[in-house]
Order: sequence, then C-alpha cells, then structure tokens
Amino acid sequence: MEKPKMILFDYGQTLVNETPYDGIAGTRAVLQYATKNKHSSTPEEVQAVADTLFSYLNRDDPNKYHLFQIEIPNYMFNAFLYQSLGIELSLSPQEIDRIFWNAAHTCTPTDGIVDFLDFLDKQNIRTGVISNISYCGEVVEEHITQLLPQHNFEFILASSEYLFRKPDRKIFELALEKADLYPEDVWYVGDNYECDVLGAKNAGLFPIFYVGATHNAPHYNDVFTISSWEQLKQQIDK
Repeated sequence: MEKPKMILFDYGQTLVNETPYDGIAGTRAVLQYATKNKHSSTPEEVQAVADTLFSYLNRDDPNKYHLFQIEIPNYMFNAFLYQSLGIELSLSPQEIDRIFWNAAHTCTPTDGIVDFLDFLDKQNIRTGVISNISYCGEVVEEHITQLLPQHNFEFILASSEYLFRKPDRKIFELALEKADLYPEDVWYVGDNYECDVLGAKNAGLFPIFYVGATHNAPHYNDVFTISSWEQLKQQIDK
C-alpha cells in the first residue's frame, strides 16, 4: 500500500465525537431570539413539528434519505419551520445554526486525532474534510477550527453548500478537483459504511472504515478497518 498524497476525513464520529443531539435544547436556545411567536409555541412544540418534517423528508431514516443523495440545508428547513409557525427570529441563518448546534450537541475530538493530524503534517500528507451536514459551511468550518485549532485542512466540504451528499460520487469528485489529485492518490476515512466506505470506493478513493467513536460498529470483511488513529499511523509508517 503506497503512502497517500492526501487523506480526506468525514466529520462526525470520525474527526469529532458528537453525542446524540438534543433538539429541544437547541430549539430552546434559538427561541430566545424570537421577536414574534404568534402561537406562543414552546420549544417542545416547535421540535415536534421539526421531527414531523424530518419524517416527511425521510431525514430520520438514513436508508431512505441516502437514496436521494441531495442535501437540504438548514437555512431552507428552518425558514419553513419557523415561518410556518408564525415565528420570527432576530438571527441570520448562520446564527441559527451556530446557536442551535452549540446548545444541542456536545462535541470532542476523537481520541488521538490531534496527534495524528500533526503526524500527517510532518509527513507532508495533505488533508481535507467531506461532511454530510446540513449546517452552513461557514459554521462547520468555524466549529471544526474551534475543536481542532491546529488543523491544516486545505478545504472543508459541507454538503449543505454543494448540493450532493455522500455516497454520491460527485462530492468526492469535487474534492479531487479542488485537490488536483487522482483518486488513487487519496484515502478517505469515515465511520459510515454506506456513505463513507462505499461512496469513496465507488469514486476510486481508498476507503478506511474508522470505528473508534462508534459503539457496536458492524464488521465488514471487504474494507480496511481501524479502531484508533495509531493503527493508521503504523500503516503509513510501513
């Protein structure tokens, strides 16, 4: 296995360990900025409507949502959600994302990722990120930089900004174009078998299944699997 010229990473449960999100806590934080709440909707009521919309869009069923492979950015989702309830907010779409995310999630870097990124930098192996995420790209970049301030990612591709979601090969091809590299030059690491492993493989990248932040991860015989960043470092050092 030749050393890659670049390694691309998934975000959630790969670079960062995110606890399951608390939608009500996020909505409660956002509603503090309501300038109008026509029906006096509570955070619980707003989140219940949001959950219904998720179901309508199949966003709560990954197996169905992935079939579309198209991202619905939060600014569109939130515009409908709040305006349909007669709620007006003194926030920009970016501010809604930032406030909701900070209140709804607890996020920490995965064990060993800081040292591994430093190792890649010293090895002159380039890095970047491709994430299936509905938060706006500006907030995603800000969030990753807060958690991994020493990173040298050349780009962070959020599906919210680029229409296509993994496993669609188009978003991998976009990353290759931005990196000016061939698929065989690039490894891709992620925690989701369908989106990350099969998506990267179908686009010609070398896929790596990272299970270090995933509980009860399934086992697949057809993919190189790691449970720690040290394992990948040792593979590169061979």
